[in-house]
Amino acid sequence: MIKYSNQTRMLVSVDCVVFGFDGEDYKLLLIQRGFEPEKDKWSLMGGFLQPNESLDEAAQRILTKLTGLRNIYMEQLHAFSQPHRDPVERVIGVTYYALIDINQYARQLSDLYQPKWFTMNSLPNLIFDHQEMVNLSLKQLRYKAAMHPILFELLPEKFTLPQLQILYEGLYDISIDKRNFSRKVLSTGIITKEEEKDKSKSKKGAFYYTLNKANYQAQFQRVLNFIPKNEIPLSVEADQKEPVALLDN
Repeated sequence: MIKYSNQTRMLVSVDCVVFGFDGEDYKLLLIQRGFEPEKDKWSLMGGFLQPNESLDEAAQRILTKLTGLRNIYMEQLHAFSQPHRDPVERVIGVTYYALIDINQYARQLSDLYQPKWFTMNSLPNLIFDHQEMVNLSLKQLRYKAAMHPILFELLPEKFTLPQLQILYEGLYDISIDKRNFSRKVLSTGIITKEEEKDKSKSKKGAFYYTLNKANYQAQFQRVLNFIPKNEIPLSVEADQKEPVALLDN
């Protein structure tokens, strides 16, 4: 077998930033590291790339092994390659972020490795550069959600417009005009109104909606300006990789 001569072999790790939403708060799924260094410290879901698999296959294998989760939205984010990011060997870390509805997948979580949800404002100290991975994943989620309906991946099968609004407000830490938000979402045709109401919050209740999956897939890559430009925090605008003008009314 021919090999490249005089080259140093390196390890590649795959780390998964798993965001969840429980109807009120955004949360992050973490696990306690099972080996040294940093044994028992909190970590992202991670593992090493094997010779016979792609990065995408490794991410799915690692996530399923450590949590029991399958068939969830995942997207490759970034490669972290600082020479001394891992104190043992030279390891290049490739990060994925994933989105799930916490309540929908509660029964799928494996007890073997005891993953645990933490709210985003009460995260423990993370090993190595994992906090940097989380921060970058959150920036990318805010950027992408401003243009595409990616946050619907965090919702249960049936949801209300107030729940959807809380989802967007929580991500950007803003208040959104209720009427304008509802009008914009309904105009896309990606959700369908149901006859059933959620009366857990009030006697009048709020109608449930479901995704129109065909329209959702068709609209997914279009720019859907649910959030007007003037309501996006400046810190998010500064992270945009595409012109913010795409978000104009």
